[in-house]
This record gives sequence, C-alpha cells and structure tokens, in this order.
Amino acid sequence: MNGKSENPSDGGRDGPVPKAVVSRLSLYLRELQHLVRDGHETTSSTQLGNVLGFTDAQVRKDLAYFGQFGYPGIGYRCEELIQAIKQILGTNQPWPVAMIGAGNLGRALLRYKGFVQQGFRIVAVFDNDPDKAGQEIEGRAVEPLERLAEVVREQGIRLAILAVPAPAAQEVADMLVEAGIDGLLNFAPVTIALPGTVSTVGVDLAIELEQLAFAVVNRKKSS
Repeated sequence: MNGKSENPSDGGRDGPVPKAVVSRLSLYLRELQHLVRDGHETTSSTQLGNVLGFTDAQVRKDLAYFGQFGYPGIGYRCEELIQAIKQILGTNQPWPVAMIGAGNLGRALLRYKGFVQQGFRIVAVFDNDPDKAGQEIEGRAVEPLERLAEVVREQGIRLAILAVPAPAAQEVADMLVEAGIDGLLNFAPVTIALPGTVSTVGVDLAIELEQLAFAVVNRKKSS
C-alpha cells in the first residue's frame, strides 16, 4: 500500500456531487469487483488509480465526497468499499426495469447479463407492434404498450430503457412519465424532453464512435 492517508481530512461534500465523480464511482466499483474475483481483500487509491488512469489523489477526493472508507496501513477493504459504493449509487437494492422496444437493439439488451449482475432486472418488455405481442424473448413475454401504466404500477417499476426508433421516442417517453417512471435510459438517437422530476441518460452509440474517431484522428495529427 502507499504511505498516503486514504482519508483526507479536507474532504467532504460541500454541494451537489459532480456527474464525473458519480461516473468514476461506477468504474471503481467494477475494478473492486474484479479485485475480489481475483482473490484480493484490500487495495489502495494508487492501485485503483493506476488501473483506471487516474491519480491516487483523484480517487481519494472522489471517495471523500461520501465519507471516509480507508484504514491507515491497510488502504481500502474491497468488499467493504463495494458495499459502500453500491449504497451510494442506490444499487444495494434490486431494481425492476421496463424495456420499451423489442427490436434488434432491445433483444440484444435483454441478453446482456451485466444488468442482472449489477442489480437491474428487466421484468417487463413492451412493443407497439401487434405481431410481437405475446412473443417470448429471454423468458419475458412482450406486452402491448397499452398495458404500460398497469404493469409499471403492478411491478413497482421506476426505471425504464427506451430502445425505440427516433420518431417514436418522445411519444413513448411521455407515456413512461405518465406511467410514473422516475428514470429513463434512452438508446433512441434523439434528444427527448422530460420534466425535471424524471432523470434521463442518453446513449447514442453513433456519437460514441464519432468521439472515438475524433480521438484517433487527432492523436495521429499530434504524433
């Protein structure tokens, strides 16, 4: 372990937590889970930072937003820090999720095992294509959109994944808000308008590839 304290005394939260910090928490969680699977019981800010490309000071500063987790001479106990980060992220409880869209992307997301591993279980699938109603995908029967509000209420669903074509995204998002959804992961390649009471995260895979292309092109220019 490094000789630096894992509990900086000048830490603490003075306002809203920056989104970048929350994003890094998820990265710390994944790496801690990998360490546990590899048999490690403890780690340090230096070790976490080196693997993820951050400084040890950045790791300590991020964690200090939420309290003190390290031990002098030991560093961080991996299992303990995993549970702490899960509690911070709200994933220390199971989250039932609705999937809207049973096309190619929706089907691929339904097969993704990472959701369940991190506490998210897709319990209902919806599509507006009547030919898909009743079909079973990965053990889930596709429901018509008309049943959205009913199923959301019955299953206590607060999160939804939107995997519909761009022209339909806003209308379906409005239906989700009306049904009582609190958070939306939007895979439709369009920006949707939601009330401030609903949190949303947009995932546009083409934009991510554009950013990657930009990084590659500019790295070559600077070399």
